[in-house]
Amino acid sequence: MTYNLYLSALLMAATCCSLILCYLSWKRRELPISISYGLGMLAGAFYTFGYAFEITSSTLEDIRFWLRVEYIGIPFGSTIWIIMVLQYTGRQALIRKPFIALLMLVPMVTFVAHYTNEWHHLFYSSMSIDSSAGFPLVHLVKGPLYALHLGYSYFFFAIGMGLMIQMYRKAMPRMKKQVAFMMIGSLGPFGFPIIYLSGILHVPIDISPFGFIFSGVFYMWGIYQFNMLRLAPLALQKVFESMQDAVIVVDLDNCITGYNQSASRLIDGLNDKGAIGQSAAELFSLYPTLLEIITKDPALNNKVQISRHGEDRFYHAHMTTISDKKLKPVGRMLLLSDITETVHYEERLLHSARQLAELNAFKDKMFNVVAHDIRDPLAVLINLMELMEEEMQTCGGSHAEIVDEMGQQIQNTFTLVESLLEWFQSQRGGMVFHPVIRDLAHTVQTNIRLMQVRSVGKNITILSEISDGLYVFADKEMLDLIIRNLLSNAIKFTEYGGSITLKAEHADGKIIVSVSDTGSGIPADQADSLLQESYPASSLGTAGERGVGLGLTLCREFVRLNGGEIWFDSTLEQGSTFYFSLPAPPKASAPSRHELGRKEIV
Repeated sequence: MTYNLYLSALLMAATCCSLILCYLSWKRRELPISISYGLGMLAGAFYTFGYAFEITSSTLEDIRFWLRVEYIGIPFGSTIWIIMVLQYTGRQALIRKPFIALLMLVPMVTFVAHYTNEWHHLFYSSMSIDSSAGFPLVHLVKGPLYALHLGYSYFFFAIGMGLMIQMYRKAMPRMKKQVAFMMIGSLGPFGFPIIYLSGILHVPIDISPFGFIFSGVFYMWGIYQFNMLRLAPLALQKVFESMQDAVIVVDLDNCITGYNQSASRLIDGLNDKGAIGQSAAELFSLYPTLLEIITKDPALNNKVQISRHGEDRFYHAHMTTISDKKLKPVGRMLLLSDITETVHYEERLLHSARQLAELNAFKDKMFNVVAHDIRDPLAVLINLMELMEEEMQTCGGSHAEIVDEMGQQIQNTFTLVESLLEWFQSQRGGMVFHPVIRDLAHTVQTNIRLMQVRSVGKNITILSEISDGLYVFADKEMLDLIIRNLLSNAIKFTEYGGSITLKAEHADGKIIVSVSDTGSGIPADQADSLLQESYPASSLGTAGERGVGLGLTLCREFVRLNGGEIWFDSTLEQGSTFYFSLPAPPKASAPSRHELGRKEIV
């Protein structure tokens, strides 16, 4: 038995090895690199399979047939290999249809030239049988198109090896082993032909197909020992199943091995061509929270905030360990789920909860005020009634002083009850805050008319200089109570024949309303704490009017609940001006008077 039969069996084994690698690549066909790698192995399988039968053929016609089988794969092997290298080194962006079509131009010329060589003899100038080795071998005289094919193949081989050497230099230690096996495995299909064509080894048989045996050994070793197809890990199947979430895959050395388009749009640096293989510490230097999750605590779930184009977005960061079939860790996957809407919804809920808590606390304060302020005047009334009964029993004199005092106390109690009725009526069914668009001039005039009896009694002129068409965004009942209480205080502390003026202006998205009087002013000892105390003491008015200390407290709380502020200026014996601000309507256009009136009536 001549040694060509042994070589043929060895080549058939190499063919089987290549087909096994094709099968492994097909199982991981979700990634483009697996497809290119599998196609490269398939091209090699055609080469080794055809050459196994070529060296056992006895006629030139049979050899020519098996050469055609070999050249189903030979012209395209180098092109498929350079595509795989571009994908492996993170240059996937270069691989586009026009680029692939350009790469395939010379391989297609080689394929056609080989199959039509009998017509032009530009690929092989001549073919003959040489039996000097003890069995028939073909002797080929190469033509110019063969030289084109050879130069094309080794041109891209040099480029591909340069790219992998560059990747090897930048890679972490664990990744270096994988890159080294890729380079050694690639030397087989390209290195063996160089040795044969250079004549260093004086062998009659073409050793080029045996390079695939060499490559198969290293590739198989790399796959099972170093998981060389880690660029198609199990985790990346999840990447393409959930493209809405940003997914970043890192190896055990915290180097980037993969990411999806959502991640590249979110993280600066991932859209660079050289992101694959870089350290996470470099790429995530602007995202310290994400870097901490990746490098320090992979089991940590965090809410992270990322700013993109001036907009803050919130993401739930989840780190997962990736294991192979033997449960051996091979990397980790960072999943970023957009929870911006959820965070905003939670913030709105928290704001509403705080507002409800404030409203309930304010209600509790009001009940305390009510309990305190109703008890005292009623107790005085009871004492006065007892005194009057005793006086009436002992003497029949005039009791005008006691009766006047009782009348004043009864009037104060009535005023308090009236304020409380307004308050409870506005809050019927619980604390309600419902801001609407209101015509400020119309609201002020309505409340001036309600104060007319008291103002006429002291001959006080109330003038509103607020123009029509000025709108505010506030709760209807609260706005009425604010204006009515400020007017009531102004009347209370203004001398007979004085005046009260209301004005309003638009400033910085707010409407500022002022209520000015020509009254007695506020003493300095009261001015510092008037709007700070929870329950300010009531003072006598210019006509001896007494209050219950509830009005300014209500005004202050209601203005704050509507999103505004309240303050005042005062000069003794010259008068006071109370200011409060309210939000302007959220829309530029205000409703018509007919629409506004209809809303207020409802």
